[in-house]
Amino acid sequence: MRKYEVMYIIRPDVEQEAVQAAVEKFQGIIQNGGEITKHDVMGKRRLAYEINKFRDGVYVLVNFTATPDVVNELERIMKISDEVIRYLITKDVA
Repeated sequence: MRKYEVMYIIRPDVEQEAVQAAVEKFQGIIQNGGEITKHDVMGKRRLAYEINKFRDGVYVLVNFTATPDVVNELERIMKISDEVIRYLITKDVA
């Protein structure tokens, strides 16, 4: 198992319950074969540039250990999720 970090941005017009549901959905995918070491919902912040006509977004940062299969599934689900406007999964070298 390797260490990974994922940061994703949820659309600002999504209600708080839907944000929580999306966060729990992604946590479930990670925990189905991995382990979350740190989870931080940073809240609504200003984007550096406009993405899909949105100027703000809800930032979420997750550090986890998992197999590459879990990471591939997480990436697949994030690509097709309507509430996620950007995501980035990186290998944690520390």
